[in-house]
Amino acid sequence: MNADIGIIGGSGLYSMPGFEAHEEVVLETPWGSPSDAYIVGTLSGKNVAFLARHGRGHKISPSELNFRANLYGFKKLGVKRIVSLSAVGSLKEEHKPLEFVLPDQFFDRTRGRVSTFFGEGCVAHISFADPVCGELSGIVHEACQNVGVTSKRGGTYLCMEGPAFSTKAESNVYRSWGMDIIGMTNLQEAKLAREAEMCYVTVAMVTDYDCWHPDHDAVTVNEIIAHLIKNAENAAKVVAAAVGMIPEQAPCKCQSALSHALITDKKAIPDATRKKLELLIGKYLA
Repeated sequence: MNADIGIIGGSGLYSMPGFEAHEEVVLETPWGSPSDAYIVGTLSGKNVAFLARHGRGHKISPSELNFRANLYGFKKLGVKRIVSLSAVGSLKEEHKPLEFVLPDQFFDRTRGRVSTFFGEGCVAHISFADPVCGELSGIVHEACQNVGVTSKRGGTYLCMEGPAFSTKAESNVYRSWGMDIIGMTNLQEAKLAREAEMCYVTVAMVTDYDCWHPDHDAVTVNEIIAHLIKNAENAAKVVAAAVGMIPEQAPCKCQSALSHALITDKKAIPDATRKKLELLIGKYLA
């Protein structure tokens, strides 16, 4: 069963309410196994694939995620647009717990994570100045308004390595840089989605203020969990509304991101690499 829209569930969101006629699809990729089986079915009348980023039961840490397998699996299922849900900490007073932020920029503070499908004899340089699909972001923002969830469009998601949270010194430096929210996962997804020519948007669900905040130490684990649960409920409403609003046929420049990105002479690409990348670049090698 193919899908047009992909949903990535983050911390606290390991399933997607409202699915109909769903089935589990286990995929293998040239980069190994994704985080879990994809749940494929219909939501708001559209064919959708859902993946729990950390696996059901939250078994995979941010540094252990096989981002390439996760994104390639969506591409293999036919997905053209991805809505990625992510629990984040707030670096600004204005981004309050239980609010959603739709960042339009990312800043990388990870160390050595693989975030490209290319290499092994095939070089590509995608444009990444605007890492989020503006059209998809607009749809999700409107969906938030329609279901009564406070969302703010724009801002920068700082992607840290983890799994430990920031020190106060780090948190205050990030604030001085003008960063808005902090998480551990979404930059790599955004890069790989662009390379795979899929539209991508992050829905950052604020759980708490990062450790810079004077009230941070007063926040209990129970409060964090309560926020995760409430955010998951709101995310399900937003996703169902957004999926229903996404047009059936709406080509986007994200979906031709490789058209001027491939640098390697196609005759020079090794056969093994050509085979590995066929799903991504085959149309450009014909």
